[in-house]
Amino acid sequence: MRTFDFAPLYRSTVGFDRMFSMLDQLDGVEGSVPGYPPYNIERTGENAYRISVAVAGFSDADLSIEAKENRLTIRGARQPKEKAGDVLYLGIAARAFERSFQLADHVAVKGASLDNGLLHVELVREVPEAMKPRTIPITSPSKLLEATPTEIAA
Repeated sequence: MRTFDFAPLYRSTVGFDRMFSMLDQLDGVEGSVPGYPPYNIERTGENAYRISVAVAGFSDADLSIEAKENRLTIRGARQPKEKAGDVLYLGIAARAFERSFQLADHVAVKGASLDNGLLHVELVREVPEAMKPRTIPITSPSKLLEATPTEIAA
């Protein structure tokens, strides 16, 4: 049961619709968060991140990674294999899964690798030059009047 109503904020803000929509989706998160497969999110540099997902028993052919808009989705489905014998105990999870991650603006997927049962997805935040902070020089009218004609020609 949600205790906050974000409706009044919609009419007083511009450009924050996606943020409020994400907050609306958090309703009932405690019971709906899947626990399989487990994962880690690491910061590997100032603008670099790594998501590591435990996918023991899956090969690279069984996994797919899709980045669409600001969402990264990792899916896994094992291909049926011929049985070599009767299984006495099945303790290694082999069920299909789908794990999604919401990415911040300007975060791009750089690559993925499968190593010792861990799928590593490398991410980097690339802020466009137009959005980086820049210093604006301050001029005053008195400095403009003091310029000599030779300074203007140069």
